[in-house]
Amino acid sequence: MRYLDPKADLTFKRVFGEHPDLVMSLLNALLPLAPGQEITDIEYLPAEIVPDNPLRKNSIVDVRCKDKAGRQFIVEMQMIWSPEFKQRVLFNASKAYVRQINTGEQYELLQPVYSLNLVNEVFEPELQGFYHYYRLVHEENTDRVIDGLHLIFVELPKFSPHTYSEKKMQVLWLRYLTEINEKTREVPEDLMANPEVKKAVTQLEESAFTDAQLLGYEKFWDIISVEKTLYNSAERRGLQKGLQKGLQEGLQKGLQEGLQKGLQEGREEGREEEKREIARNLKAIGLDVVAIQKATGLSPDEIKEL
Repeated sequence: MRYLDPKADLTFKRVFGEHPDLVMSLLNALLPLAPGQEITDIEYLPAEIVPDNPLRKNSIVDVRCKDKAGRQFIVEMQMIWSPEFKQRVLFNASKAYVRQINTGEQYELLQPVYSLNLVNEVFEPELQGFYHYYRLVHEENTDRVIDGLHLIFVELPKFSPHTYSEKKMQVLWLRYLTEINEKTREVPEDLMANPEVKKAVTQLEESAFTDAQLLGYEKFWDIISVEKTLYNSAERRGLQKGLQKGLQEGLQKGLQEGLQKGLQEGREEGREEEKREIARNLKAIGLDVVAIQKATGLSPDEIKEL
């Protein structure tokens, strides 16, 4: 049997966007829910993600749903990490929170919003754990919490099933996301022994997809590869330029000061170079100058010169 990778747009949405029982199981396994707060029902909501960067719009896959109590759940599969991702997650969760009530309605009607973000890259190399939970807490008395927004980030590459065996369903779902791909021919028996995970595995069987869907699946990975290459390339070029400039100034003002300034300018030039890379690609596919200007913030003259 041949399988597809569950992290792709096509497969992730088929598994978790079409089967309420499976996304409910995933959420119960990965969210920091207290005993008695488990999710028992799910209703899908329309996705409304507006990518902050047109070049990386394909690297984000999301599923939105809520339960009868009104709690909302946003599940995202993030293929490429970028520094602004945490802020975008906070923005989208906040937007979902405030849209629950209309002007003049009681704030007591507001229900928590949980944003579960599965990231296919390491973005906290200094931290050992793969699971990062953010919420509003009192700085000195952490038992004092303002309930409302719950942001969870999971670094998939850091996950190791051998060290987290105490949470069975969490381990099973994370193994499902990290171990199954196009190279898989036989799924481990302990995964298939769980009814929910087994059902999710069957949704990945290559034979269940049409030729057109498989072509789209391959195109998704090609796009991700291009996006990652362009993003990393822009960062490297920007950092290299900044370092060179910083080192020159460091001869006059001191090596330490020059290096710090070079790194900062490198990041800024990297971002500018990334904007130009985006503009070139959007221009190549025929997008007009006004649309490119809105997407990148570049001036019409800068766009025409590309």
